[in-house]
Amino acid sequence: MATAETEITENAGADTLLDRARQALARLNNRQKVMLMVAIAAVIALLVAAGTLFRQSEFKILFSNVGERDGGAIIAALEQMNVQYKFNESGSAIMVPGSRVHDVRLRLASQGLPRGGAVGFELMENQKFGISQFAEQINYQRGLEGELARTIQSIAAVQAARVHLAIPKPSVFMREEQKPSASVLLNLYPGRTLEPTQIAGIQNLVAASVPQLAAGSVTLLDQSGALISQMKSKLLEAGLDPTQVKYIQEVEASIIKRVEDILTPIVGAGNARVQIAADIDFSQAEQTAETHRPNTTPPDISIRSQQTSETASTSPSAQGVPGALTNQPPAPATAPLTRPPVAGAGATAGNQAPVPGQINAAGVQAQIANVGQPLSTSKNSTINYELDKTVRHVKQALGTIKRLSAAVVVNQRKEIGKDGKPANKPLPDAEIKQINDLVKEAMGFSQERGDTLSVANAPFTVVEKDEGLPVWRDPETMSMAKELFKYAAIAAIIAYLLLGVVRPLLKTMLPPPEPEMAVVGGRLDVMAGEEGEEEGGEHVRTANELLDKKIAEACALAEQEPQIVANIIKEWMNANAR
Repeated sequence: MATAETEITENAGADTLLDRARQALARLNNRQKVMLMVAIAAVIALLVAAGTLFRQSEFKILFSNVGERDGGAIIAALEQMNVQYKFNESGSAIMVPGSRVHDVRLRLASQGLPRGGAVGFELMENQKFGISQFAEQINYQRGLEGELARTIQSIAAVQAARVHLAIPKPSVFMREEQKPSASVLLNLYPGRTLEPTQIAGIQNLVAASVPQLAAGSVTLLDQSGALISQMKSKLLEAGLDPTQVKYIQEVEASIIKRVEDILTPIVGAGNARVQIAADIDFSQAEQTAETHRPNTTPPDISIRSQQTSETASTSPSAQGVPGALTNQPPAPATAPLTRPPVAGAGATAGNQAPVPGQINAAGVQAQIANVGQPLSTSKNSTINYELDKTVRHVKQALGTIKRLSAAVVVNQRKEIGKDGKPANKPLPDAEIKQINDLVKEAMGFSQERGDTLSVANAPFTVVEKDEGLPVWRDPETMSMAKELFKYAAIAAIIAYLLLGVVRPLLKTMLPPPEPEMAVVGGRLDVMAGEEGEEEGGEHVRTANELLDKKIAEACALAEQEPQIVANIIKEWMNANAR
């Protein structure tokens, strides 16, 4: 029973809501009903459009500037993977949902997409049986050109590239042998250029990939047909490479920073400008020197070897008148024969002193009487001394500072003049000298090296800062403003439809609340007025006016809904009968 009563109550409630809805719609005329339906449909359409715009903003670029062949292959692969895609306004980019960009790129890369419009060594994977050597060579050359083009396209400034190789046939005759050459057509991104080092890198890349191909035989052109392979850098022509130039800039920047750091506490931030010109020697030299000095100082004399030779001999020649008496030996001497000592002879072997009447020469000691006349002696002495020798190997350091030139400009000090206006005042000479000394110490000034320093004190000219493009001309700002304006316009239209169309119609459909009245001194004070009353609800009407209004409303209701009025009267009569 309870369930049946609940169902009856729910049905009665549903019928009551439907009756109320019908009664509310009955209060609107046909024009108002059409306006209500159009407003509700417009609100729903705008909400759907806003949701679509939000979903479209989630799409991100998958690939851009792809060829027609690669674009068709990519779209076919996306359809197989069941991935939503669309094109941008210009049709040059394929867009997919942002949450799947990286996943789709990896899956397409596994399939070799995009190929970049060039074929590589995959041509060699499907070689036909019985293919000629000429066709095989052509396929190899096409694959090599495609691989080089793909490698060159990986450079950031290169949008597309095509490589053409001219490889001559080998010949057994030296005079008929030809060297290979290559030409590369580069399609650069708008507003980008190639540095000289990048041009040299592309030339060496192609030259290293083809046997016997010189880097000078590689020709590079851009999309406008301009020859860019002959672009040379002044630094390269001067013998400097970018690494050396960067080292010079780092040396100058470090010295400038040291000078500015020491001047900032004295003159203030932004009141000093420092420029340094460094002359760096990048020449690399090695020197080997061998020096010999005389060995004449007695205490430092070093003898390597010494050889002494002494000889003594007599010449037994005939003397006197020929005859028997001449051949007889001379008579012995009656007195001892002494000779003065020979300088430098020194002691004899065994340190034996010379004995009077004897001769000691060449290690032979004998009586003078027994020695024939005349006596001949000789002595030879050879001494080899050590020579002083110095061998020095010197390797000059790379990147040595040869000379520094510094220029420092210090702003004049600003002071308030007598008229109350700021004026520039030069720094005193003592302070300029102090700044000069500090800069010399900070930069490592060397008079022997030929460094120069110039310190000037001058007022700085105030330059107005260039604010760049106005905010309303910035492309990013304009794009963001367009998006915000789009959503703001949708929100404004929805608000107008809800507040300006739907809300008044709803007020017309729903009955106004009954006003609460209080009798004050024969008058009825309206506590909650109807629509069109003043905001304070203080409009006062007499009892007769209210009675007339109620009677008029009852008559109007009886004319519009006579059945309802009859039912009400019946209920009143039944209640009284009870």
